[in-house]
Amino acid sequence: MTKRIVLIEDDSDLFSLLKYNLEKEGFNLTGSQTGKGAIDLCRRTRPDLILLDIMLPDSDGLDICKGIRNDPELAHTPVIFLTARASETDRIVGLELGANDYIVKPFFIRELIARIKLQFRTQTAPARVLKAGGLELDRSSCQVKLENAPLALTATEFRLLEFLMTRPGVVFSREQLLNAVWGQDRAITDRTVDVYVLRLRQKIERDATAPRLIHSVRGFGYSFEPRESPQEAPVAAEAAV
Repeated sequence: MTKRIVLIEDDSDLFSLLKYNLEKEGFNLTGSQTGKGAIDLCRRTRPDLILLDIMLPDSDGLDICKGIRNDPELAHTPVIFLTARASETDRIVGLELGANDYIVKPFFIRELIARIKLQFRTQTAPARVLKAGGLELDRSSCQVKLENAPLALTATEFRLLEFLMTRPGVVFSREQLLNAVWGQDRAITDRTVDVYVLRLRQKIERDATAPRLIHSVRGFGYSFEPRESPQEAPVAAEAAV
C-alpha cells in the first residue's frame, strides 16, 4: 500500500523538489507551506509520516510537533524535522519533543529518502494486548484484567489507562492528558485528571495509597511505570542471586 506523507515546508523550491522526488519514489505526498492548519491537515490525511520544518513563517514547528504528540490520532505518527537549526541543543530539543529524526539543511535527497524508508521499516503494528505490572489491557475487546481478574472500567478510564500504558516511563502533564484522552474541544479542568487517576488507582493498584503503577510527579503530572513494592523487592533480589 502506498505510504502517505505530509510535508510542512515554507520554502517553495524545496517543497517542489521534495514533492517531485518523493512521488517519483512512490510515496503519496500532500502538504502545506504554512504551519496554520497543519495539525488539521494531518488529521484529515492520516499520514504514515510527517516531514516538518521548524522555522515556519506563521508557526513554530516545535509547537506543531507537540500538538501532534498530544493528539491521540497522530501521537504514533513518525515525525522528521527538516531545519536549518544545526546546534546540538536544537537537535536535543527536537528529539525530546517527540521527533523520530532530525535532518539539518542542506541535505541530500537520497539521504532523506533512506531515512524515511528506515522509519517505515521500523514501524510495527500497535500491540493488541498491553501487559505490565500484572495488568492486561486488550484494545480489541476494551477489557482490562488485573492478575487475570476482570476489572470494570469506564470508557474514559480505559482510554486514560491505555494512553499511559503505551508510553511507560513518560511523564505527562495534566494538560497533555486532557488533550490526549478528552480531546481539545472540552469544557473540563485539570482537576478532572486527578479525579480519574484516583479512580483508576482504586481499581488497578493493590494499595491506592502506595501506588506502584501510576505515579505522581509533583508539580507536573503523572506517569505509568510499574515498580516493585517494598514487600516484593527482597524476593526479586533473592531470585537474582
